[in-house]
Formats: sequence, structure tokens, C-alpha cells
Amino acid sequence: MWSAAERQAYANDLDDRRSLLAVHDSANQSKADRDPSQWMPPAATATCRYISDRVTVKTRRGLSTDPAEHAAIQRITAGCDNPAITAPRVSRP
Repeated sequence: MWSAAERQAYANDLDDRRSLLAVHDSANQSKADRDPSQWMPPAATATCRYISDRVTVKTRRGLSTDPAEHAAIQRITAGCDNPAITAPRVSRP
């Protein structure tokens, strides 16, 4: 669980465009706190970018994945072009 300072740092992270993405309220509510094993964007064209951005944010923030999420990421990325992801770690507040 993140501290208040960590949540604030994430919410204000403007150093990487992949940290926060503006979406319609209905899409945000549909996703809630589900990971890729439970939810993917409705537009198939957004799949690879969504996974790439998610992996980047998790890497930058030092977040883990559970086995179901990890398996879903591997399965989904098998159909992507697999571009290199650069994600320098963010220091924690």
C-alpha cells in the first residue's frame, strides 16, 4: 500500500507521458482496479500500448505483478511488435 506522499507523487508525475492517460469516465469505471488478467481496453488497437504503458509504470514505480497478471501480460504481448521499453526508476518520496 502506498503512503499519501507516494500517491501524490504518482498523481503528479508529469515526467513520463505513460504515467497518466486521460480516458472517459465510463472506461475508467469499467476498469476500476482490475489488472490485464481481468480487463483490457475495449478498442483492440489500444491493447499493445496499454500493456506497454502499464509495464513501464510498474517498472518505474517498482511495483510487482501477481501470477495471473504476469501470465496475461505475456499472452497479450505475444501479439505485439514488442518495442523496447525504457523506464528509469522513480525515487520514492
